[in-house]
Amino acid sequence: MNKQMYRSARLGMAVALGLSVLSYSCKTSSEEPKEEPQPVEKATFDLLQDRILTTSCALSGCHSSENDPTFNQHKLVLAAGKAHKNLVGVSPTNTAAKNNGLQRVKAFNALESLLYHKLNTAASHHSGADYGNPMPLGKDLLTVGQIEFVRRWIEAGAPEKGSVVDATLLDDKTPSSRPDQFEALAAPAAGAGFQMTIPAFDVVPNFERELFIRKAVGNKTDVYVKRFQVKMREKSHHFVAYGFVNNNNLPEMEKVRDLRNPDGTDNIATYLQMQNHIFMAASQTSTNDYSFPEGTAMKFPANTTLDLNSHYVNKTDKPIKGEVYFNLFTIDPAQVKYEVKPLYLINDKLTLPPKTRTVVTKTFAMKKRVKVLILTSHTHKLGEKFVIRIAGGARDGEVVYTGTDWEHPEILTLKTPLLLNPGEGLTSEVTYNNTTDKTVTFGLKSDDEMDIIFGYFYEEN
Repeated sequence: MNKQMYRSARLGMAVALGLSVLSYSCKTSSEEPKEEPQPVEKATFDLLQDRILTTSCALSGCHSSENDPTFNQHKLVLAAGKAHKNLVGVSPTNTAAKNNGLQRVKAFNALESLLYHKLNTAASHHSGADYGNPMPLGKDLLTVGQIEFVRRWIEAGAPEKGSVVDATLLDDKTPSSRPDQFEALAAPAAGAGFQMTIPAFDVVPNFERELFIRKAVGNKTDVYVKRFQVKMREKSHHFVAYGFVNNNNLPEMEKVRDLRNPDGTDNIATYLQMQNHIFMAASQTSTNDYSFPEGTAMKFPANTTLDLNSHYVNKTDKPIKGEVYFNLFTIDPAQVKYEVKPLYLINDKLTLPPKTRTVVTKTFAMKKRVKVLILTSHTHKLGEKFVIRIAGGARDGEVVYTGTDWEHPEILTLKTPLLLNPGEGLTSEVTYNNTTDKTVTFGLKSDDEMDIIFGYFYEEN
């Protein structure tokens, strides 16, 4: 073989070897398993939105938009893209929660976050404060794991981005309550008080049932009541015990009177009987325990009867039971220094022009030094907003109560009794929207209007 042929052979072998190596290299590279991209972990708040808020809260009629019928009451939209900014660092509309320094969600502090309290069924974890109905109202309550997920998110700073809570908590199925295991409230010991009940009643699926029943307290002599205790089955909107302004026109004893007929229309006769009510006691949580300040109590004359009012909301597809226990604890009259009385401040001078929004104010001055313990309000369906202000003194003009739900007004228990000196008082400032074609005035019919401040007070010498 000459040199030229040798060089050609070597070159050919080198090329073949190179092509072979290149081919093997490409083949090996293509056959090696590719590393799969790691999934991006979903943000905790996005999970909270998808698995809790969207499915249980941001529903039509509740917290879905500003068009919800209850929006004027809570001012809270929890739809995706809006919930976080509407929750974190925002003051609540609930007066009691606001007065106690709560925010809707307070970063790093679940116990000062109204959202966390609203998801719990018992008031015991927030010292019995009445922050309104547990949520979601009328639906199945959140599980233990879901509530804990919310609590940990708040304690981690309530961030909108980032994963800060174990997502497996959302899969926990442990119920936070067992309606089938409801236990009756123990009655006061013999001689220590009285128990009144609304026996178990049915609430059909997807219906709100509100009823009244007049019952006797059971006191054959005058007694002084120092403490009220309430316990109800879940899905209750509220319980109220009413006395009567006029004892000559009372509803039949022990007869259940529904506010709505089975088809959802109003029972006008029941509405008319409501106009004779005076506030005595109430709860918007499933359990409540309220005592008057030391040395004070409310007098119940012999043979007192009360109108017991219960309202249940059932947004599920199965029937539920409603039931209420109401205890009244008495005290030796010798221990009573001041008598608590129902607050009943009524403005009967109303003239509301048709197709007009009107603001009506009236000031009620006190003749004696008084301490106000509880405030609530009463209007009919044209009442949009009910504000109570302090009149006179160092706190003149200060708003102490705001209600925006005419049918189920907020019941404000004052943490510190409101002191009003002689000449000072309370001003009711009510906004009415008369959408009818006629002038509306004060009256007892459902298409008339009212302006009443209810509550408790006692006089100091």
